[in-house]
Amino acid sequence: MTAENFRQELQRLSNPQNAFQLQRFFKTGPGQYGEGDIFWGIKVPYTRELVKKYKKMSLGEIAKLTPDPVHEVRMAAGFLLVECFKRSDEIGKKACYDFYIENATCYNNWDLVDMTSHHIVGGWLYEKERAPLYKLAASDNLWEQRISIISTFYLIRRDDFNDALELAKILLNHKHDLIHKAVGWMLREVGNRNHLVETEFLLENRRYQQMPRTMLRYAIEKFPEKLRLDFLKGNL
Repeated sequence: MTAENFRQELQRLSNPQNAFQLQRFFKTGPGQYGEGDIFWGIKVPYTRELVKKYKKMSLGEIAKLTPDPVHEVRMAAGFLLVECFKRSDEIGKKACYDFYIENATCYNNWDLVDMTSHHIVGGWLYEKERAPLYKLAASDNLWEQRISIISTFYLIRRDDFNDALELAKILLNHKHDLIHKAVGWMLREVGNRNHLVETEFLLENRRYQQMPRTMLRYAIEKFPEKLRLDFLKGNL
């Protein structure tokens, strides 16, 4: 199961028409967050299906795919790393986690982060010291910052909310809407598990009025309509 064989099989699934649309959707133009990214136009389910065939690929082979200039190849490398992490013992999981952190900037679009980080980073740190999340949040790199908050999804699903809320405070006034959306999403997930915890977080020091509007909208998306409107109008 070599990286070269996988990449060749994946390339055969290319769709130039889809590639053009994806390059626009993922903001690959000059000055945009995905500037210069290359797409083959392969839909995610097709990539996942091929990953199933190669799911036992070694970490060494996955490492050859991770820095690839093609978006779908990097995505596939992320999926393969998740598979490697899930099947590994403690030593193997640590190797996958360490590799992910060392190569975090290769997961340089929101979908690449969102489909991988909570499985690997959140999964590894669940019963460990969480300091690496705060180091990522303090990075100057947008994608490492997004990894920090999205990784808490694993924790949130296990009713462990503290780090998600603390990171939300740290990232509250971030300038980029991709962080606004990520923080709002994780706050919404906290609310899905415990509505009171999320509501108290938003109301504390009227925090909901300090956060970017997009973040707030994401966070309260599933609130009862009257309460949602009260938050949006600042009536609380």
